[in-house]
Formats: sequence, structure tokens, C-alpha cells
Amino acid sequence: MSDNPKKGRNRKSFRTLWEEGAIQKKTRITYDVVWNVILFFIIIGVVGLFFAGGVGAGYFASLVKDEPLRSKADMTDTIYNYAETSTMFFNDESEIGDVSSDLYREEVSLDQVSDHLKNAIIATEDENFNLHKGVVPKSVMRAIVQEVTNSSVKTGGSTLTQQLVKNQILTNEVSFERKAKEMVLALRLEKFMNKDDILEAYLNIVPFGRNANGQNIAGIQTAAQGIFGINADELSLAQSAYIAGMPQSPFAYTPFYNDGSIKEEELLQPGINRMHEVLERMLDGGYITKEEYDKAMAFEISGETLTEPKTTANSAYPAINQEIQKRAKEKIKDYLLKQNGHTEKDLKEDEALAQEYEELAERELSSGGYKIHTTIDKEVYESMQKVRDAYTKSNWPWGKKTVYNEKGEPYKIDSPLQLGSIIIENSTGKIYGFIGGYDFDENPYNHATQARRSNGSTMKPLLVYGPSFDTGAAQPGSVIADVPYTYRDQPGKEVRNFSRGHKGFVSARYALAQSYNVPAVKQYNEIRNINPVKNYLDKMGMKEHLAEGDYRNESMALGGLTHGITVEDNVNAYATFGNMGKFVDAYMIEKIEKKDGDVIYQHKKQETDVFSPQAAYLTIDVMRDVLDYGTGSRVKGLIQNRGVDWAGKTGTSQATKDSWFVATNPNVTVGMWTGFAEGNMQGMNYNQRTQGLWADVVNAASEVDPELMIPKDNFQSPGGLVTRSYCATSGLLTSDLCSSVGLAASDLYDADYAPTKTDDSLVSGNFVRVKGNLVQAGPNTPKEFILDGGGVTLSPEFLKENGYTSPAVLRALIPNNAKWNKVGLPSSDAIGSTKSSIDNDGKAPSAPGSVSVSGSTLNWQASGSSDVVGYRVYTAASPGGSFSLIGSTASTSYKFSGDGVYAVKAVDYFGQESSLSSPVTVGNPGAEPEPEPKQETEESEPQNEEPAEQEENDSSEESPAEADTENTEEAAADEEIQEETEDAPPEENQEEETPEE
Repeated sequence: MSDNPKKGRNRKSFRTLWEEGAIQKKTRITYDVVWNVILFFIIIGVVGLFFAGGVGAGYFASLVKDEPLRSKADMTDTIYNYAETSTMFFNDESEIGDVSSDLYREEVSLDQVSDHLKNAIIATEDENFNLHKGVVPKSVMRAIVQEVTNSSVKTGGSTLTQQLVKNQILTNEVSFERKAKEMVLALRLEKFMNKDDILEAYLNIVPFGRNANGQNIAGIQTAAQGIFGINADELSLAQSAYIAGMPQSPFAYTPFYNDGSIKEEELLQPGINRMHEVLERMLDGGYITKEEYDKAMAFEISGETLTEPKTTANSAYPAINQEIQKRAKEKIKDYLLKQNGHTEKDLKEDEALAQEYEELAERELSSGGYKIHTTIDKEVYESMQKVRDAYTKSNWPWGKKTVYNEKGEPYKIDSPLQLGSIIIENSTGKIYGFIGGYDFDENPYNHATQARRSNGSTMKPLLVYGPSFDTGAAQPGSVIADVPYTYRDQPGKEVRNFSRGHKGFVSARYALAQSYNVPAVKQYNEIRNINPVKNYLDKMGMKEHLAEGDYRNESMALGGLTHGITVEDNVNAYATFGNMGKFVDAYMIEKIEKKDGDVIYQHKKQETDVFSPQAAYLTIDVMRDVLDYGTGSRVKGLIQNRGVDWAGKTGTSQATKDSWFVATNPNVTVGMWTGFAEGNMQGMNYNQRTQGLWADVVNAASEVDPELMIPKDNFQSPGGLVTRSYCATSGLLTSDLCSSVGLAASDLYDADYAPTKTDDSLVSGNFVRVKGNLVQAGPNTPKEFILDGGGVTLSPEFLKENGYTSPAVLRALIPNNAKWNKVGLPSSDAIGSTKSSIDNDGKAPSAPGSVSVSGSTLNWQASGSSDVVGYRVYTAASPGGSFSLIGSTASTSYKFSGDGVYAVKAVDYFGQESSLSSPVTVGNPGAEPEPEPKQETEESEPQNEEPAEQEENDSSEESPAEADTENTEEAAADEEIQEETEDAPPEENQEEETPEE
């Protein structure tokens, strides 16, 4: 017991205090106080939370108040409206390539995606994807805290659904407003789309950096192809993990630079690290086993595992790529105009609207996922490019062209001879192939579809002869005099042929085959009153290229266009003949369809009647002659399938700036143009080269597609045609007199326009030739000089009626060949009268001079008198002996035999003789001849006492094989080819044109 009782009391035991209740009492008081305090703070906290929640809800509501309540259709349409690369296809549905774009994407369905890739995306981007309803609150709160606290680690709070909404409906703007809208829309989207649809859409829109060509790519199929060269359903685990990690930072993790080259090892490492991170998440999520994980972790990203660059449309087919995109853009723009209720007229009146549609169509083309089906045949097109590529820089002509430096100063650079070619199917207008230029990669300017040039004499069938045959203004057998002629609109300016000469009477057929300019311009003036430019060229698709002056100018007959036309325009127009007079507009795009299969454009064939079938066939038949004996005769020896029925025309523009050859067969029409950007082709065998290239294209295309290029049948007559004989002087029906002098010819005619009147251009009778003219013989005219069988001359009335009156015209009127030797001109003073114009001066003619001997022929100079009709030849047995007559001739030469002294007298129209010319001695006249031994077995040959009269005109009939070539510098090279054309009509020399403008 303690000595200090108080102390003892103060030190009561816990048990005593507990038993006394003291502890309980104090604890209850403390508990009550603490609980009340805690309760107070709980109440305050709850009130604060409600207040904060109300404020937060109000703030959230304010952020999304402007977001409309979207319908299911609206949301799904917007989600699926992701940019997808448009693709072009050849006519066999093989792929040309993708349309050039800033972003390449190819859509794929979810069942075409590797399960590894699907799992990798979910494990990496949204581990709760299959559980949430569009938003994960926990993740959102974490992201908000990280954002508010500016945490260095930001895990993000967006689900795949939210990312899809952000990419397709909203923007990439970083703001609480965008985030709030994203959450609302994600929750709503989950009600309209199932998980597979959302995942499929996400995989098709997400960006994946660059492909092996350096192009920006999006969508899993494009990524699989562009990075590993396989389809999305073929991706391995490691490849899937690598691609799945890229959306976090596409251009940091992509293995390629923008030129397609592979990054260095240290720059590849971030993407590899990200791949490893994805594999870890897949392992943690139970998507893969540890064994699969270890194997995938060993996968290397290098040049050996990455794909090689692929050929693109722009690199493999740059000309097609450019041309199809240009045409497709116009078709898409037309579609958009119709969808929005606008017209082309609206665009012309509103420049801003026009620009808006240009940009909209461009964007649609590059990212609308369209499938563009073309008419281009891959094999035909590639065969044409091989023709071009066969000519290297060393064997191809080069010139110069002017370019400008940054200061605007001009200087010259090397420039190759360019070419453009195209193949068009007559009946459909399909363009099967073309050549855009010699160096399209370096100079992306399409010389087949863009370059506008003068078409030279290829205009003649289109604007002159075709319309003339169609209207009856001329027919193939119509006669057009190729004589000196001046432009009606430019008095004093002469229309000139290539040779600068004239060929006289020629048929329309021959004038076209030999490409004479004078007949073409003369005939064009005959039909200008019907406006052939409007009624024919416009109908053949050239209206948009023609200027106002083109509807009036005479030079149009020779291709004198103000701005020119394209190879496509020219060949398309020629296809009208091949299509028997019906024009079908050429095209390259068959149809355009959306990615869902809806067709927004389908080509529809439209025919325009231009020429009657009869006129078309007649023009074709005449153009066959161009290849048979005309300016294109070398072509037949160059083409491999010589049985094909080709009809065509050459063309050369003024100053030889352009060279053309266009020809059609029953299936297709093929054209070739060559020319420099600047300057001309003089001295370069340009026509030979152009026709050779044309033949090379035809041969190459025929080899790969004979069904297209080699028709089974020839052009078939449409009926309504007749064959008629005509006189080569007038084109009228042949008279007996015309036939008797060998001037009857025959040709095809439209039955409605065949000649019905008989020729009356010739006059017969006794004629003598005076100074080259045929003149009716007078009563005193010596009979030995009258032409055998009588003579024939052109009727003075005929000459006057047709305006053939000037000396220059008359000199050129009768062709200079043997066929015309029996026909002459009356004296120019007699035109309009049938009486003789020879006046009797009462004087004997002057004697001929300078008699000489050449072998067995006497030659002398003509008498100076103007009324001489011939010469009499005399001989004397010895010098000083008397002369006796031995013969007469109308020429200035005479064949003789035997020694003697010879002299000549001139004889005039009235029978008067001149004095003897100075004599010439031949041999040893007067000497005693040695006796000849008797020959009992051979009879002596009698002497020809009256040698045949030597014709004044010694020129023999020219065949095209002997005629001038289109280019004098090419004559030697053409001899071999020309020998094949000896069966050509014996008319004028060949030549090509240089149009006057």
C-alpha cells in the first residue's frame, strides 16, 4: 500500500477507470465531437461535389450546345466518307495505277485484315474497346488530370470510337470543346454502329506515314502493301505490331523518307521500339503467347524485310496519267454540277463559282476513291511507245528552242523533233493508244491531244473534196485545171504548188492523190457559199478550235488555220470517212464509278451525219490512190499486212513546220504528226520519216491486236454509185472525138451527180501546128504538114467559157506528156472564134539556119517567121549539083541515109517556101562507089525514102514512178519505192504542197 494515498488515487488502474465508466464517458464525448466534425466536412464535401458537378455539367453542356443532333444516316455517311485514292484501269480492267494524290488510301473490309493486326490495334490503342460504350470515364479523367497538371506523361483518353469521330466528323483541334463534342458523338455513334464496323472504319482512315515510293498513305491495306508489299490479311504478328504502333506518330515511325529511300538504322529504331511496346501489350492482354512474343521480338526492320518501290501510273504511264486525270476531272465536275443544280453557264458567269468547282472536282478525283475505266489498250499503247523508244538521241533529229532565264532573257536549248500519234476505232470513237511525244518524261506536253498545229494538206479531203463530193459540186472525175491562179481575197497573190509548176487539166482524183494546191483552192472557192467550215468541220468536233477568220479564209483549203488543231481532232475527223460519213466523237473514259459501285459517268455513243455514205466512199476511194501512186505511195511498201484496205492523205504545212500522214481502214484510223517546237524540217526527209513512223505504229499495233488493226473485209460500196466515162478536158461524158484522141477516162460517181452532158470541148478538122498551136489548115496549106487523120484542138468557145484565155493559163493548160500530143490550142486570137487567125504577109518565110549533122540526123534552127508550118529537106548528089526533095517534117530534125549534100527550106501556112538553107555535106558525095560483093543468101534492105515524121513534142508519158517526188532531196531514196507504182495513171508529176497563208 502506498505511503501517499493521493498519489495512489491518481494512479488508478485502467481496469478501475473502465469499471467506474470514466473511460467510456470521455471516449463518447471525443467520438461525438470528431464524428460531428467529420460529418460536417462530409456534408460540405457532398454539397461541394453537387455544386462542382452542376457547374461541370453546365460547362460541358455549354461546350456541346452548338453540336447538332446527328441522325444515324448522317453519322454513318460521314464516317464512311473517308478519302480513298482513285484508280485508273485499262480496257481489260488491268490497273494503270492510282491517280496522283497527296494521300494514297485503299479501302478494305475487316474480314480482309489479319487477326494479329486487329488485336495489336486494340491492345495498343483501346484495351477496353470491346467493353466500353464509346467513352471510358476513367481514361478521360486521367487524361484531364494529366492535361491540367501538365504531366510529362500523357496516356490519352480517346477510345477508337473517339478517334474515328475526331478524324471523320470533327477536326484535330486541341480544345475542351472539341473533346466534349468528341465524347458526345462517340457515345451516339456506338448506338448506330457495331464494334466491327467501327474497327473497320478506323483501320481504313488511320494514317501510316509513307510507303516505299515516299507517298503519304492511310488505311491498313495501303500500309501493308506500301511497307511490306503484302495484303492486310497476310501480315505476320511482327509486321502487324510494327504497323499498329505507327498511328501514334506516323512520320516518326515510318521507315521511309519522302523520296522512298529507307531511313538510317538509328532513325529506324524508334519505330522498332514502338513495335516491341505493342508486342508487350499484346502479351499482357493475352492475345499472344510468350513463344509468339519472343519470335516476333526478333523480327528486324531493314531493306530485306521492307518492300521495294513500286511502279506508279505517273512513272510507268505518265502521258496516260496526265490525260486521264484531266478528262476524268471534267466528268466529275459535270457530275457535281448536276448534283448541285448548277450549269456550265453558271460557271461562265461566276468566276468564283467556277474556281470552286475546279477545286472540288480536283479533290474528289484525288481522294474520292473513284474507279476510272478507260478505252486504252495496254498492249497497243505499249507497242506504240516502243516505236518511239526505238529512235535514240543519236539517230533522231534535234533542233533548238527558245527558253527564258529568271531575268526573262532568252537563250536556246537543244530540242528534239516531236511526234504525236493516235489510234481511234471508227465505229465507236474509242482511243486505243497514243504517243504523247518524244520525251514526255522531260517535257510533259501531249503532242497527240494538246498541241495545236496546222494540218496542212490533210485538210483537203475534210474541207474541199469530201464536201464537194457530198454536195455534187465535184466528183472524182471532175476536171480542174491546174494553171496559174491567184487568191480571190488577195488579188495578185498566187496560189503555188510545191513544185512551183502547173500540170494543166487534172481530175479531182488525181489532184488530191498528188496533193496539188491550185485545184484545191479553186474547188474550195466553188463551195465557199455553202460554208463548209460550219457544215462539215464543226460537225466533226473542231468548232472549239476554230477562229472567226477560219470560216472565211481561202487558205483553209490548205490547212491555214488560225490556231491549229490536235492530232486527235484530225484523226477523229478522218474516222468519219472510215465510218461511212458518220462522226463519232473520240473518247478515252468508258465509265467512272464510286467506291460503292454507283456509276456517275457512262460514255454514250452519239453519231452525227456529216457526209452521205456515197460521198464518204468516194473520198475513201480517191484516198486509196494516195497510197497507190500518190504522195503516200511509200507507205504500202512499209506495212506488213499489205492486203489491208487503207485510204489516207499526206500533209505538210507552210514552211515545212508540220508533217502529217493520216489513214483509215474499215476498223480504225491512225494518224502521225512530226514537227519541232520551233523552226522547220527542211532538208530532213520529213515526209519519209513521218510515213515510216506511221507504218511502224501500224505494224506494231497489228502484231499485238490483229483483230482491231486488220479488218477482214475492205470498204464496201454503199450503193448509189455508177461508173461513167468522161473526157479529160471537161469532165463531161466522153464524145467520139474525145475517145479518138485518147482522152477518154472513167471514174466512180454518186449516181445523183454523174455527168449527163456530152463533151463539146474539142473541135476536129485539118490542122497544122504553128508556133506550138494547132490551127485549121487553109486552102493553100501544104497537105504534107496537116496532122495525120485530121487534128483536134480545144474549142475556142470552151476556153472562153471557162476563163482559159490568158497566155499564162493557155501555156499551162495542156499537160506536157505524150497522151496529150494529139490535142492542141487554137491561136490565142482565135479564142471565141472558129476562123483562122493566120494573116498572109505575102512574103516567103526566112530560111532555117545552122543545119548540122548528128549521126544520121539532120538538125537545124527554126525559121524566124511566125507562120511556118514545116520544113522540106533537099539533097544533091555532089557539091554544086541540083537539089531534089527527099522528105518533109514539122519538127526541126530529120533522119537521113547516105552521103550527100543536104539543105532545108521552111514552108509557111500559105504554101510559100523559103530559100535553101546553107548546105551541109555528109560523107564523100560524088565519089565513085566501090562495088559491093553479091550476097545471094540475103536480100538488101530497102531504103526508107520517107522517114516517119518526128514529133515536135518528144516528151514521153510520165508515170508516177518517173515523176517528181514530194521532196526533191528525197528523190534518190524514193526510187526503189516508186518503181512499185508504175501502173499509176499517166498524168502529172508527184509533188507535195507548201500552203500559202
